[in-house]
Amino acid sequence: MKKIILTGDRPTGRLHLGHYVGSLKRRVELQNSGEYDRVFIMIADAQALTDNADNPEKIRQNIIEVALDYLSCGIDPSKSTIFIQSQIAELCELSFYYMNLVTVSRLQRNPTVKSEIQMRNFETSIPVGFFTYPISQASDITAFRATTVPAGEDQEPMVEQTREIVRKFNSVYGETLVEPEILLPENCFCQRLPGTDGKAKMSKSLGNCIYLSDTAEDVRKKVMGMYTDPGHIRVEDPGKTEGNTVFIYLDAFSRPEHFAEFLPDYSSLDELKEHYRRGGLGDVKVKKFLNSILQQELEPIRLRRKEFEKDIPEVYRMLKTGSDAAREVAAQTLSDVRKAMRINYFDDTELIASQAKRFRAE
Repeated sequence: MKKIILTGDRPTGRLHLGHYVGSLKRRVELQNSGEYDRVFIMIADAQALTDNADNPEKIRQNIIEVALDYLSCGIDPSKSTIFIQSQIAELCELSFYYMNLVTVSRLQRNPTVKSEIQMRNFETSIPVGFFTYPISQASDITAFRATTVPAGEDQEPMVEQTREIVRKFNSVYGETLVEPEILLPENCFCQRLPGTDGKAKMSKSLGNCIYLSDTAEDVRKKVMGMYTDPGHIRVEDPGKTEGNTVFIYLDAFSRPEHFAEFLPDYSSLDELKEHYRRGGLGDVKVKKFLNSILQQELEPIRLRRKEFEKDIPEVYRMLKTGSDAAREVAAQTLSDVRKAMRINYFDDTELIASQAKRFRAE
């Protein structure tokens, strides 16, 4: 069986460090690993409309932002197929068929759906499109016969629901669809990067993001304003590193060579943490160290983005090429699904012949 990746993002804004450590950086590594036969990366505009239907212009404007972030991070259109979800009409038809395989109560039990509903205050007025989000995602994954879905742990319930749909479909109609597996980040600290304000999730709506396209000065200001340990008031005070946003970011981003380059007084992150815990190490020094690391990580991304911004029509051409290629694959899957469900009436020569014979006999 071919090894195929399907992953993507909702174009509700520019991508940030949470996206980068949680998926983008890994996607580039996987793309370049040579281990996968195809890599599909979707800009999920149709899914974004499930809770932004009254503001389609927001989605329209952010598609190019997401595409630029992809390219600047190192996603290569010659190795990965980047496409726009709404341009693949076959996904809607697959979703329609899968809806018959899932109960309302099962959707209501999906932990990811429940938390997203609460976060958006949809408890009393859930859009049907948003409620059926897991079914749409199953359509996206199965349309490209994805074997691997790189994602954070918060997406595990969604991928599990896809597996359930695949198993149900195959049991009813015969082996047709591929059951995917989730691929979690290797660094556990990358699974969910907190916001700069210490909130559990980095979110555009909360205004606590460091964006990949932020200027160097923007990044510096956000790092220096990060939430740390509220009990660490004076330099000599012992501090907590657990739950401390700055140290969580260091867990996600720092490498041994960073200490030799930016903070030679310490040999490792463990040594830095120990000093902070016993007191005598100020937040400013730690934040400056983090800022140096992030600037080094983000500067190449910023420079590549400026180059791609010089030819926006070419970026749109790339998206169209990718969408056309993706649609070919999805169309073949849909054809197989129709055949398995025995609704491929005009292609089924045996059906036509048998019906003709039946009516002649009558």
